[in-house]
Amino acid sequence: MVLLQLDPFLNELTSMFERSTEKGSVWVTLKRSSLKSKAQKNKLATAGEAIEYRCLIRATDGKKTISTSVGQKDHQRFQASYATILKAHMTALKKRERKDKKKSAESDKRGESSKKPKKV
Repeated sequence: MVLLQLDPFLNELTSMFERSTEKGSVWVTLKRSSLKSKAQKNKLATAGEAIEYRCLIRATDGKKTISTSVGQKDHQRFQASYATILKAHMTALKKRERKDKKKSAESDKRGESSKKPKKV
């Protein structure tokens, strides 16, 4: 596993998505982490110091694993870039067709009137 800076991570994530376009998957996991060992966390807790938590992001395509750590200051910029990458590479999802409410209501009324039996 390779711990990268934000921009190289996003570039590598983009290339992972491009490699897995025809076949394969990319798994992305996000988790809260202080990037410190349990002993270091206990030491800080006994000293009364606050532990700074970061967001640890890992991505893998089964062959290669990359990761990065995002702090509070960079979170919004990272989230915007990550969302752009996801939108660009989720081409397999179907877009639903929208129906106008007026047109669907009119077609429902027409359908009901044709279904009523005629009295003789």
